[in-house]
Amino acid sequence: MRTTPVDYALLGIFVAVADERSFSKAALRLGITKGTVSRAIAKLESLVGFELIHRTTHKVSLSTAGTALYERTAPHLAALQHAVGRLPESAEQPSGELRLTAPHDLGVILLPGLLSAFSLRYPAVRFDVRLSNERFDLVAEGYDVALRASAGKLENSSLAVRRIASIDVRCYAAPAYVARRGEPRAYGEAGHEWIDFSSSPKMAGVAHEAYSPRYRCDDFFLVRDLLREGAGVGPLPTMLAAPYVRAGLLVPILPVAHWKGTGGLFMLYPSSKRVPRKVVAFRDFLLAYLTKRPIDCEVT
Repeated sequence: MRTTPVDYALLGIFVAVADERSFSKAALRLGITKGTVSRAIAKLESLVGFELIHRTTHKVSLSTAGTALYERTAPHLAALQHAVGRLPESAEQPSGELRLTAPHDLGVILLPGLLSAFSLRYPAVRFDVRLSNERFDLVAEGYDVALRASAGKLENSSLAVRRIASIDVRCYAAPAYVARRGEPRAYGEAGHEWIDFSSSPKMAGVAHEAYSPRYRCDDFFLVRDLLREGAGVGPLPTMLAAPYVRAGLLVPILPVAHWKGTGGLFMLYPSSKRVPRKVVAFRDFLLAYLTKRPIDCEVT
């Protein structure tokens, strides 16, 4: 059986005429001209091969075929319109699920307070969070937002990057280590046990040519805890060291080697002509949050 393709816009106009029992009222409801309505009905009747609407000078009524078509299509068109109207991004307030990825250390420090505060402001947004030092392909894996400590090389040219804050890094050691070994006079100085972060070439590049750390780690929490245990001296982001410094577990050393701008807080998200409301809301909220509740970093 041959099926005749039908423009759904024609069905929408037909349903409006059937509801209003008037070409003029249907045109007013749809925001189009009466002539456009009349031509649409004529085209639909031509496609289905039946008269759908009886027209008289003062009255519009459905034919038998028109009644059958109305009963079969009106509920479905209404359901489709309702479904489109209920899409998360069609709502005035941000809503839906926001998929977020961030490095483990940054996520543990920043996200609990941030997400809790954001959820109070935007209760219709849900979160799917993945903490990992792996750089995921946001587009391929369906992430809405990535927070990173460096922008690095973008894996996809369709990504937008926003620098949210600069992050300072300096050297720290446990008071017991300083009491036992003294303070080094330069970063990487021989005679000291150095603890370094494995993916920080800029930090290592400052050190002496013979610099060879005792520990090289890929997790800042491990670096911090080794420093706390007195295992050596090493660099940490100030936001990560701050609570240990306040508790007297770490002391800052080498004040002249306070390397500003070696990293930063970056927000990445797939760019498009229309960035989802939930992403825009999260970006703006993050900036405001860090301004009011800084985590030992400078908002940019």
